[in-house]
Amino acid sequence: MQFRPFVYDAMNRQVPVAIEPMTPQDAALTDREPLWQTSWASEYLADENYEKYAARVGDELIALAAYEVLPTALVVHIVYMEAQPESNPTLDGGTPKYRGIGRLKYRGIGRALIAYGIKLSIDSGLTGDVVLEAKTTSLAKHYEENFGAVLLPTFQSSAPRYLIADEAAKRIFFTYLD
Repeated sequence: MQFRPFVYDAMNRQVPVAIEPMTPQDAALTDREPLWQTSWASEYLADENYEKYAARVGDELIALAAYEVLPTALVVHIVYMEAQPESNPTLDGGTPKYRGIGRLKYRGIGRALIAYGIKLSIDSGLTGDVVLEAKTTSLAKHYEENFGAVLLPTFQSSAPRYLIADEAAKRIFFTYLD
């Protein structure tokens, strides 16, 4: 079996995605128009403990993700993930600024990036579990309802942290096995 990530295009067709280590050129693209939510050249994302990956459809950069393998916790921490502006429903208040006819260019990017985190966990000899923080209440609800994420106890000032493990992680990961 092979891990074969994909997303859906605006016509709801499955499109294969390549996920490879992020390059400095990928990070630089986030500072050009159309601007991404976050500069991937920032000091925060420059942390050498983070493994950073770029997701592409052909030559087009569609997303970036930063992961932290935490062997003592037996999980991979998905530090940050972001879709290109044309596929990011949280930009511009969620209005169709980049969508032309009111559709995202690609859908399913977050699920594919979470599956890649699960793969990193497995490849690192861990159990396939991942943790991630929800940046918004709508993302928290999405993680719970669509990914089977379980809310973990948090400190008062931190964002809600979720665990995707066991059957929920298997369901996500198996979606991309061929």
